[in-house]
Amino acid sequence: MKQEAKSATGAPTTLWDRTRQLASQEILDTALRLFTEQGYDETTIAQIAREAGVSQRTLFRYFGTKEDLLGGGQDRFGQVLMDTISEQPAEAGVWEALRAGVAAVLALHDSREQALKRFRLLHNTASLRAGWLEKRLRFQENLLPLIETRMDAATGNEGAKARAVIATAFACLDAASMTWVTNDGKGEIMDLYDECMAAVRG
Repeated sequence: MKQEAKSATGAPTTLWDRTRQLASQEILDTALRLFTEQGYDETTIAQIAREAGVSQRTLFRYFGTKEDLLGGGQDRFGQVLMDTISEQPAEAGVWEALRAGVAAVLALHDSREQALKRFRLLHNTASLRAGWLEKRLRFQENLLPLIETRMDAATGNEGAKARAVIATAFACLDAASMTWVTNDGKGEIMDLYDECMAAVRG
């Protein structure tokens, strides 16, 4: 007996759900191709909609901003990061918990090829880079309570230390992804992340 398709929450998906998912993926693929071919800033929403075969109004029903067209929006990455760290066992240390969060965020990419294109665009497009840095600061503040609870309260100044730890993890992710892009996607980002973290921690 043929099983019904399931959504991410485990509920059966409808034909409408599957149609929306396919349309969403087609728009994402078209946007990423155009961004890569001619540049993020040079590509317009109208052009993406036209080449994806949808109206601009339909496109905006799926994606709220042009930035979201890079792959679902960075806010989603921030939520996955927080959720993953929250789910780590109490005995997990701060570095271990943050590493699990970083790995979960990287796993959101559909493929190595798409991840490479997205990171290349992020690191080589000033407007995207500026937006990412702004959101990163917000992500770091949101993570602060989660990391503080894993710090050793006996030594005091948990807030300052937690901020330093979180900032270090993000800096290592930046260094790893930039190196990965420079190496044209050779190796694994998480291996590079671990190398960066080992260098920082001595």
